[in-house]
Amino acid sequence: MNAVKSYDPEKISVATLASHTALQILLAAHKHGFRTIALSAEVNMPFYKSFSFIDEVWPVTPSSLDKMDSELISRNAVIIPHGSMVEYFGPSITRLRTPIFGNRHLIDWERNQESKMKLLREAGIPTPRTYSSPTEASVPAIVKLYGAKGGRGYFLARNREELALKCSTLTEPYIIQEYVIGVPAYYHYFSSKMRGRIEIFGADIRYETNVDGRIPGLADPTFVVVGNLPLTLRESLLPKILKYGEAFAEAVERNIPPGLIGPYCLESIIRDDMEIVVFEYSGRIVAGTNVYAALGSPYSALYFGKPIDMGERIALEIEEAAAGNRLEDVTT
Repeated sequence: MNAVKSYDPEKISVATLASHTALQILLAAHKHGFRTIALSAEVNMPFYKSFSFIDEVWPVTPSSLDKMDSELISRNAVIIPHGSMVEYFGPSITRLRTPIFGNRHLIDWERNQESKMKLLREAGIPTPRTYSSPTEASVPAIVKLYGAKGGRGYFLARNREELALKCSTLTEPYIIQEYVIGVPAYYHYFSSKMRGRIEIFGADIRYETNVDGRIPGLADPTFVVVGNLPLTLRESLLPKILKYGEAFAEAVERNIPPGLIGPYCLESIIRDDMEIVVFEYSGRIVAGTNVYAALGSPYSALYFGKPIDMGERIALEIEEAAAGNRLEDVTT
């Protein structure tokens, strides 16, 4: 049973791991009148305690999250998942009885690269070719580790010998993909159960260490994300981007009930012929939404008449669900 059935809709708390997008999530939750709880590594607690919009900061480790379940439920807490929670707390999240904003079952799919690509293909979205072994792969190829690692451990191989050698040293599960030539673009969406629609919410580019750093010829490309840059897309691309976002939502609805709830992201390369190839997805808020935190996304104004950020979009959905006694529709 979803514990949210026992909640007082007028006393909802919003909780999240103190990392990734926690500041915009908790700032917006406070603005909408929710009590806010940051679950923090002890070393980071002083930083999060310095903000007045965070009511409580609890120390947490991957092994202690389960022990907080009853206390979170007693506070009428709804957990907002993000990339750091998926990477470091994934199995613990899915075991919790505390309601999660979004589809908790999608978290397990997101941690597996093969499952992720299967879901994108199920949606009919163009994707890179995937190879089962280094000997089968065309080159150049990119190798990615499973999980939400922010690019850590990813590498590019220009020939089969390099690919086989680097893959032989890996101790974690990985996937080999065609390296698509073009520019990266990451699209933010929101699937609203309360309003019955998919919203385009923004776009960003990831700022990655040895790919974007000033090191031509001095080091191999690596893809560790250190930040994000805002991206305004050509308007002619928007209908296709919305079509892909809706197709993905329909695929999730078919395969992972109750479907998409709240924020998600399709991660792509745009080729010079303007074709979009989607190489990954995130089934929750992404760090790229921080580029318009507190300022608001220009795309959000198309739906609301004013810019709001993704943290506020989440808070608004929870607020509307609580007011309508529909919290079960936006949590799992």
